[in-house]
Amino acid sequence: MRINEIFCSIQGEGYFTGTPSVFIRTSGCNLQCSFCDTSHASGEDMTIDEIVASAASYPPRHVVVTGGEPSLQSELPQLVDSLHKEGFFVQIETNGTRPLPVSIDWVTCSPKQLSKTLILHPHELKVVYQAQEMTPYEQLFDAQVYCLQPCDTGDTRLNDSLLRGVIDYVLSHPHWRLSLQTHKLIGVR
Repeated sequence: MRINEIFCSIQGEGYFTGTPSVFIRTSGCNLQCSFCDTSHASGEDMTIDEIVASAASYPPRHVVVTGGEPSLQSELPQLVDSLHKEGFFVQIETNGTRPLPVSIDWVTCSPKQLSKTLILHPHELKVVYQAQEMTPYEQLFDAQVYCLQPCDTGDTRLNDSLLRGVIDYVLSHPHWRLSLQTHKLIGVR
């Protein structure tokens, strides 16, 4: 598999915010989002055994497979199975444009292009808010948890406006919850 990095930190976004986690960041993505804050183009080829050994060297047993887009990796089903054998709870963060192995414990779908989204029943829907109309998300997805996260644009004034928009939306649509990029706020990876 092509892996960008493996590291241990605190989950900073979504339902599992605050959970000690091992992050397995895959290389490559099939979308080119202007607001992407992840450098995922580089990486090294690693075997499943090497990836699992690296993840297992850290204390947490919650692993987040992220990217880029993890579903682009053909060996993803084998990785999930091997992580389960080592006692990991496996969460994946995906843009939802490609099928996933059914054995994943928690699917966080963060759709970027609704017309291409295939994963319509994730455990968690995490929408990056850019002041877009929310009705399509309400109609298209059936999730256990709905998270709305203001986009980090790098512009303080615009970020404040987007945060206010998310707060207003969540208050008037209480099945949604606010998701912040907590890791950025507290200065961890």
